[in-house]
Amino acid sequence: MQIQSNFSLRNFNTFGLESLASFFAEVRSVGELTEILLDPVWHETPKFILGGGSNVLFTQNVNALVIHPAIKGIDKIREDEDHVWLKVGAGESWHGFVMHCVESNYGGVENLSLIPGTVGAAPMQNIGAYGVEIRDVVESVETVSIEDGQKKVFSNKECAFGYRESVFKKALKNQFVVTGVTFVLNKKPAINVGYGDVQKTLAEMNVSDPTIADVSQAIITIRRSKLPDPAQIGNAGSFFKNPEIPLEQYNPLKNAFPEMPGYPVGETMVKVPAGWLIEQAGWKGYRQGAIGVHQKQALVLVNYGGGNGNEIRDLAGTIQDSVEAKYGIRLSPEVNFV
Repeated sequence: MQIQSNFSLRNFNTFGLESLASFFAEVRSVGELTEILLDPVWHETPKFILGGGSNVLFTQNVNALVIHPAIKGIDKIREDEDHVWLKVGAGESWHGFVMHCVESNYGGVENLSLIPGTVGAAPMQNIGAYGVEIRDVVESVETVSIEDGQKKVFSNKECAFGYRESVFKKALKNQFVVTGVTFVLNKKPAINVGYGDVQKTLAEMNVSDPTIADVSQAIITIRRSKLPDPAQIGNAGSFFKNPEIPLEQYNPLKNAFPEMPGYPVGETMVKVPAGWLIEQAGWKGYRQGAIGVHQKQALVLVNYGGGNGNEIRDLAGTIQDSVEAKYGIRLSPEVNFV
């Protein structure tokens, strides 16, 4: 295991932003991770865990030891007539794992196709798309304590999953490194095509009785049509969460703006698409030098090349102010600022 100093993180974040790590280590096993965490040379050094970098905005250099988990492996640990349990290394590509499941006809994650990042980062953010969240399929999350190197397994309940949230982003933030995730998947998949875009795309594919492979391909098609490829244009996907507001706040807004979409969350809350709010506030396609708002999806802030994180952060703040001034709704970033 090599520890490098003044290491560029440009290729380790999907915005393609330059940021220097004081120190950088790629760990390929739990043993390597434990070794570096317990090494007295590094024990007092601040640590920063960086997976695929698909949900971070670097606004400065990282004065810490950046640890990049590269623990691989997809192992079937048990199965019964209806389900299969897969233990997956934190360093596996999320989309690569989804494709493994689709090819094996293991249902449950096909709606999460083409989401960038690693398996280890997925439960921290409780990633979700098209009616599915990772909490629907996680049985447990294996971790190592940054403080003392001890292993700890969190059950699904202990992960305290919420909308783009988990215990690892709140109460236990920066305390554990995810090393692996165990998923429970369906050998007799139930197809989830509740979203209109998915149904429309399947119809365009002339598919009337879709398999999980069909659903996956439809979602890949949708995502590629709406979202820029980070390899071409720097971005972190959806920059803001879709806000959930009380029904008593939504109803007057709906009267004032009849076109405003809203989706019930329980009996008292409504989820409003952040992309719609940003687009209606006039930001879709906005560009200022090297940064801007994507021309096809207002929810995506982009770095066209040469931009910096502070510019993107300032643009995000201006968008928040603009949407709040028009609708009284304060958007919350989904991306983590560093």
